[in-house]
Amino acid sequence: MARSTGPILAVGAITVVNNTIVNGKPMDWRVPVMTAIAAGAFSLAERGWEEGAVALSYMALIAVLFARIDPSVPSPTESFLDWIGK
Repeated sequence: MARSTGPILAVGAITVVNNTIVNGKPMDWRVPVMTAIAAGAFSLAERGWEEGAVALSYMALIAVLFARIDPSVPSPTESFLDWIGK
């Protein structure tokens, strides 16, 4: 398995859990499909530039924690802070 696969799969899992379980939105099946495509693309990119692909996958993981994917759904960090505050 490529070194970037774990962070990319974590991006997809965090997005799905934040949208469906934490915020009660319906399942968006585009997220798992695009996660699989992104994992494959990053795996191929690692063959050409391993350090860059791995670094970009970790940057995507950090970005998904702080950025809103859907403007109507809070980011995972915002959801966590709301959960702690309650």
